[in-house]
Parts: sequence; C-alpha cells; structure tokens
Amino acid sequence: MTGVAAPVITFRVNDRDVAVEGDPMRRLSEVLRDDLRLTGTKVGCDAGDCGACTVRLDGDPVCACLVPLGQLVGREVETVEGLADGAALRPIQAALLRHGGAQCGICTPGMLMAADGLLSANRQPTESQVLDAMGGVLCRCTGYRKIVEAVLEADHAEGPLPATAPGAVGARLARVDGIDQVTGVTAFGADRAPTDVLYVRAIRSPFAHARFGIPDPSELHAAHPGLVRVLTAADVPGQNRYGIYATGKDQPVFADGYVRYLGEAVAAIVGDAATIARIDDVELRIDWEPLEPIVDPEVAAAPGATQLHEASPGNVLTSGRVARGDLDEALAGSAVVAAGTFETSHVEHAYIEPEAGYAARDGDRITVVATTQTPYMDRDEIALILGLAPERVRVVPTACGGGFGGKLDLSLQPMVAVAAWVLERPVRCVYSRPESMRSTTKRHPSRITARLGADRDGRFRALDFHGDFDTGAYASWGPTVANRVPVHASGPYVVSALRATTRAIYTNGPIGGAFRGFGVPQAAIAGEALVDDVAIQLGIDRLEIRLLNALRAGSTTATGQVLTASAGLAPCLEALRPAWQEANSDAGAANAATLEAGTPTRRGVGIAAMWYGIGNTSLSNPSTIRIGLRRDGTYLLFSGAQDIGQGSDTILTQIAAETLDVPFSEIQRVTGDTDRTADAGKTSASRQTFVSGNATRSAAADLLRRIELAGPDLAALDADDEGCIVVGTGIYDPRTTPLDADGQGVPYETYGFGAQIAVVDVDLELGTTIVRRIVAAHDVGRAINPMLVEGQIHGGIAQGLGLALMEAYEAGRTNNLHDYLIPTFGDVPPIEVHIIEDAEPAGPFGAKGVGEPALIPTAPAILGAIRDAIGVRIDRVPATPSRVLEAIIANGRAV
Repeated sequence: MTGVAAPVITFRVNDRDVAVEGDPMRRLSEVLRDDLRLTGTKVGCDAGDCGACTVRLDGDPVCACLVPLGQLVGREVETVEGLADGAALRPIQAALLRHGGAQCGICTPGMLMAADGLLSANRQPTESQVLDAMGGVLCRCTGYRKIVEAVLEADHAEGPLPATAPGAVGARLARVDGIDQVTGVTAFGADRAPTDVLYVRAIRSPFAHARFGIPDPSELHAAHPGLVRVLTAADVPGQNRYGIYATGKDQPVFADGYVRYLGEAVAAIVGDAATIARIDDVELRIDWEPLEPIVDPEVAAAPGATQLHEASPGNVLTSGRVARGDLDEALAGSAVVAAGTFETSHVEHAYIEPEAGYAARDGDRITVVATTQTPYMDRDEIALILGLAPERVRVVPTACGGGFGGKLDLSLQPMVAVAAWVLERPVRCVYSRPESMRSTTKRHPSRITARLGADRDGRFRALDFHGDFDTGAYASWGPTVANRVPVHASGPYVVSALRATTRAIYTNGPIGGAFRGFGVPQAAIAGEALVDDVAIQLGIDRLEIRLLNALRAGSTTATGQVLTASAGLAPCLEALRPAWQEANSDAGAANAATLEAGTPTRRGVGIAAMWYGIGNTSLSNPSTIRIGLRRDGTYLLFSGAQDIGQGSDTILTQIAAETLDVPFSEIQRVTGDTDRTADAGKTSASRQTFVSGNATRSAAADLLRRIELAGPDLAALDADDEGCIVVGTGIYDPRTTPLDADGQGVPYETYGFGAQIAVVDVDLELGTTIVRRIVAAHDVGRAINPMLVEGQIHGGIAQGLGLALMEAYEAGRTNNLHDYLIPTFGDVPPIEVHIIEDAEPAGPFGAKGVGEPALIPTAPAILGAIRDAIGVRIDRVPATPSRVLEAIIANGRAV
C-alpha cells in the first residue's frame, strides 16, 4: 500500500523561514527541540501545567507543548535563542542576571518568554500585572520574588552584573553560568544524546505490593519489529541491588518476581524512539499476583505484619536516639508541659526538569551522561550494578534542573547503563512527568509525639520526643533521617534533659528519600508548635521565649557538644524584633476592623526558629578540589561539586579568586566529570559552601605555594593534558566524632541558625490561608555572595510554604503538576531577608551554608500564624482549607 506523504509546514522561527515535514499533530515543543535543535525550549510536563516550554507565537506567550505543528503555517515563533541580539542581551535577560532570578535555570527560558511578552505590550507593568502575566510558569528554586523584581526593573536594566569586583568574597556577582541560562545554551539531561541512540523505557508495576512472573516476550517482539530487547532482572550483569549506604543495599534495578511499591520497574523495553513510544505497558504480558499493601507505618511495625525485607524484623529499617539528663525528673519539675502528636505527608520534589540522560559503552568502559546531584555516588553504584571496577565507569553530569535531594538517588542511570552495556549501543531515557513523580523518592511522612516542659521563667527543662518516619519500599536515605532528627529534635535551644528517638519504617508506599532537610523540617513543625504552647501557657512573648532559650557560643547541645562560635540565633531573633512588633500591632488593628465590620477574615502572626548541622552526621564527609595554572596565566578550577541551582560553581570560583587574589573572570571551570575531577562529595546537607569551599581555599593556597617553589622555572614547566603547568590540591573533611548509644558526641563541625516571621490571613468561613508577608533572618557565617544567599532563602521559603499549606503526594493520584500543587507566583508573598554573619572560624572566609536552613522554619512560622489567627493548633500538615475549617468549627470559632 502506498503511503501518503506527510505535509510540509512552513513558518518562521526567530526571524528565519523553516519548513518541517511531519504529522500536523506533533507538538511545537517537539519540533523545536528535535527538528530545529532549539533546545532552549524546555519540556517539564507536556501538559501545559509548568510553562517551561513557553515561547511567543505571533507575539503572544504560549505553551509550545500544547500547539500542534499544523497550526503554525505562516506564523511567527520566537524562542529564548532569539532574544539576544548577538552579544547584547535584552533588558529582561540582563535584569534577571542582576537580580539572581535564575537558579537551576530549567524554567528560565519559559520565564523570559512570558516576561518578554508582557514587556513588549507594557514596558512598565505593575507588580499585579507581572504576577498575572507570569503565573503560568512554575519555578521550584527561586521563590519567584527575584524574578518579579527583575521584570519590574527590566525597562531600566543596566546590563549584567560585572564579572569582577574589588574582592570576590562578599560581592554580588552574577552566576558564572548565568549567560548560558538566559540565552538557552545550558544543556540539561534531555538536551543532548548521540545520533545513533536507542531509547529505553521502564515497564512499571500497577500494584503497590505483588508477586509476578514475566513470560517469554517473543509475542511483543513479533508485534513491534522496532523492539530490540526486553530487559529484566536476569539481564543485570552485576549486582541487581543498589542503595545509599555500603550496607543494606536493598533496591533492585528491576524487581525480581516481587514488587514493593506502585510504579516499581519490573522490566524495560529498548528500541527506536517511535517503537518505544507506541508500545503500551500492558502489551508485555505479566502474570500478576496482587498482595495486600501496607501503607501505614504503625501497621507495618505491629506484631504479625507482613515482612517486606527479611533483614529488617518488624519492618524497622533503623532507629535513632539522643538522650541526656534525667528526663523524668525534669518533666516532673516543670511548671508547664506542652504535648502533641503531629503528622506530615509525602511531599514531591517537583523539580521542573524530569530525569533524563543516556549511556554509551566504549570497549570495557561505559559513560553515563545524566542529571544528578552526586556523580561519584552514581559512578560507584553503576559499577556495582554492571560488575565493573569504578574506574571503568565515567559519569558526566548535565546541568541539573532542580534536585532538592531527589536526584541524589539513582533513577534512570542503572537502566540506561545496563541497556548500553548489554547491547553495546548508546541508550537514552527521558522520563515523562508522571513517570518521574510515581517512581522517584519523596519527603518522608512522619508521625511525631512530643512533650516539652519549662520552668516558670520559660526556660526549657525537658523534651520527650519520638518520631516514626515512613521510609517506603526501600531504604534510600531513611538511615540519614532517623539519625539526623534526634540530634535536631530539641530545636536551636538549650534543654536540660531530653530523650529523642526515631524509627524509619518500611511500607509499600513511595520511597522516602532526601528532601531539603532530611527530616528536620518535620521535627521543627512539632517542636516549634510546642514552644508556642509553652509561651502561651506562661504568657511570654513567642519571640522572647525563643531568645531566652537560644543556643549561643558556649552553650552545650543535646549531644553534649559545646558550641565555641558562630551560633547566631540570638542576633537573628533580635534582627526580627522590630518586624515582629510591627506585625503583631498591625494584626491587632486588622482584626479589630474585621470584627467591627463582621467580615470573616482574621490575621495571625507566627514565628519559628531553626538550626541545622552542616554536612553528614558523624560520618567522614571529605571534598577534594584541584586548581591549575595554565600557561596563558588563567586558572582552571576542577570541581566534582555539582551545582544544582544553589550556585556552588559561582561560590567556589569566588573563594578561589579571593585566595589567589586574581580577577573572578580569570578562573575557568571543569565540573562534575568523574574522569576529570576529584570527588567533592554529594550536593546535599548544605555542605558544598563549607566543605568544598574549604577544599577550594586549600587548593588555591597549595597552588600559590607551588608557584612560589617553581620560581623562575615556572614558564618552562610542561603542561598536563588539561593545559596546566602547575596544580594545587585541597582536601577538607569536617571534624566530627561518632555518637555513642545515647547520641553523645560531635555530629557536625558547624551549624546554620535562623528564624522567620509569617503573617497570614485566614478566612473563618472557607478555611483558606493567604500568606501576606515573610521576614527571614539567617546566620550564614559569611555571605560569599549575598545575592545567591537571598535566592536560597527565597526558594526555601517557597518550598516551606508548600509544605505548610498545599503539598501532599498521593501515589497513583497526584502524578502531574495539575493535581499536585506547588506554590505559584501568586502564592509567595513579599519576603524581607536579614543576612546575619556570625563568622564560623572553621569556614572558608567564615562561611557556612543556607540551602536547607532556609526551608526549615517557614512551615512552623506559617502554622503558628494560623494558630494565632484562629485560636487552635493545626497538627496535620498540610493545613488545607478543609483541615483548617475543621479546626475552626471544633474550636467554636466559625462565623
């Protein structure tokens, strides 16, 4: 039968004529990326939910994933690649750089196109107009406020920030990758692949708990000639198990006859792109035996429950403990005791970049190119899976479009590596948004019961704390959460006696992984609510009781560690005091007015404080950095530290420039590639500024020493393969000690501290909460780049707002960015930031970290503000309208 020729569609893109032959129903986003290689247009959802693929069509911003090719005849398309005129940026691009409005950069092209559409029609928009025009583009990193500032300033932007400044440390320098981000050059996981690549897609379980068998797939091959291979557990060359810790690796690449969560990979199909897209999962006939799933940790840990892992009796993966002093005596001697049980939900990372990457075999080596937070951990796990020595595996990270802990775990890397190794062909995988959400890790749900006792003066005497954390089907970061939470359970306060225990419990739920805080945000929700309870019972101001009990230099923590310096909670609280007093006064006036008018809105003000240990808990946590001098006098910084949007590439470059006393612009970078860099550790636990920053400073100092030793012979030295004639190396590992059976010891060398105020309006009839204002103060030791510090604080606050009010992942139901809600432009209020610099003597130029600390106090502050407004505590998070309304009615406050 003679086929019908596909039509040729002609249109213009970035002021040039193009002609594309193909199905008129193909998405514009696909045409731009695959046919025209304009990969600046990003795909985050393929459903019009995230706006990452926003382009301008005949001048109007549209989602390219929703525009069919057939509608483009004779029309004009503009993408991010068309914004800049040669080397000259448009004002909105320059403004975004000046304000730090891009972090990971995956949403930046869509943001720019939406903003450019607005500014073309209205050069001086109001903030309200900006929020309306930009509301369809989601960002998970920035917290939106710096983007808003950039759009409002774009009409009079003065160009990008300078690449050099008097003294690199402390300067508000633009990101080193900023130009590439705002011009669409930055390459993420889905933006690159070999030309002869095959595609692989996982076949995933429709059941949360089941046994299964896979018959001969020959029928599937016969039905789809483009299918090259069906992979199962039997095809894994090495160990079909991986995990975070050296012991307890319990997660299979492909389940072997038994699945433990909804969406677990049981097989994979490999072939050409069209074939793989066409095959429906049910065409691979699988013999399923569904089993009753265990979804409640309490049920999982009860006697007689089905054992999900033989090595973990009672389904308890691990437990944690910190104990100090005589708790019973301290509780009995307390003038007041506050108590409660608090529950939190699964929370999805919702990074805008779904997982993507490829693998290629070269003889007895394999290269994996993918989005990741941890190239060296990936390398070592892939080596185990393939049965290879680590040096035979090369991991080349792409730009990482958001991570927040979710890209610490392996996702598609084992699958593409196994496929490429077995088939000896390059193999690519790009997750869809639903696949990303149903198969990757989540924030651990928690159930925390605690009691806090205090004396008549408000000094904390006793804390009794227990938390159960749902680690889901596999271990992932469950041990880290179980061990970090007891250390932090007391909050940033002096407590005379305490007992804090935790359990990480297996269930058939989504895997509990790392998500910005490793369980500390959940613990802070409980702890800060009890601090408010004690203050209310004693009639003490909520800020003042925190200041009274604050850890300071010279204080002893719950683990017996004496803080010698850089414990800046008290300065943070003092910085917030004027705003606190003003907010409470304004709330009183607002509530008097609404009462008199008979309207249902009530205003509340909340405050919360936090602390967070920088780096791994009582474990070796080294980073190695190298810096080379090239013959032309420029420098090359070799860093395995992966920048996931937080700005570590920029921070480490600033530290190197300051130490070397050279212009910031003279330092180039090689990052991530495991063949070219040393291991700088994972990007997690807010560690890169402190740990890799110290290693960078040491490497620069070592280079200076070597240059001095070379003397007049320097110019005659031979260059290495990277073009460097001399190289300095720096290694740093934080000074910690193991914890004993009661959790006593030195778990971290330094801690971040901070506090935040939230102002909310609650509708007593609807239960809705609107956050009106956030004021934040964070002790960062030293702000290497204040603009980037502010951006991290903004982004953490936005994620904390989502945790408090709207985010709850439900397996099988919220697998997209339409049903799973994250904060948008309109949800994040004005944010006022106070950067407190209580220098850390052990830090690089006094610096610590702020990535995770920025999120921790936000939800407790918002929940405290809701309580202030309605007079009742919310103990289940998120505080959805139905839960708030239920609490209002139960408290007799309904209007």
